[in-house]
Amino acid sequence: MRTSRSCQSTAGERFFHEIKDNAKLMATYCPTCDYTYMPPRLYCERCFDELTEWVEVPNRGRIYAFTVVHQDLEEHPLDVPQVVALIEIEGCDSVLVHLVGGVDPDDVDVGMEVQAVFKSKAKRTGEITDIAYFRPV
Repeated sequence: MRTSRSCQSTAGERFFHEIKDNAKLMATYCPTCDYTYMPPRLYCERCFDELTEWVEVPNRGRIYAFTVVHQDLEEHPLDVPQVVALIEIEGCDSVLVHLVGGVDPDDVDVGMEVQAVFKSKAKRTGEITDIAYFRPV
């Protein structure tokens, strides 16, 4: 029997391969609940059905909530403040946590439309950081 950790990493494998190889965002869809998960899950968190349907979703969304971070995890000041946001990807019902860049933190707002900025293919390694940040559109 798999643990939920291994299930999530299995769902993550396809998600990260698509980002690395194709600069695409993939989500999983639950037809029972009509709910699309980003990041993808193997099981629906609402009805516990196994999720086997994958859908490509746009690399755009809106900021649902955000915060401006001025210190790193060790509480050292950052040279430049970072914006961390919950992003509602178009066509998805859940949110993705990621950085927002290309904009002054004072200009970020809830509802702002953003688009993923991917690292160059040569620099992608199959991690969430292959999306360098989301920028305003």
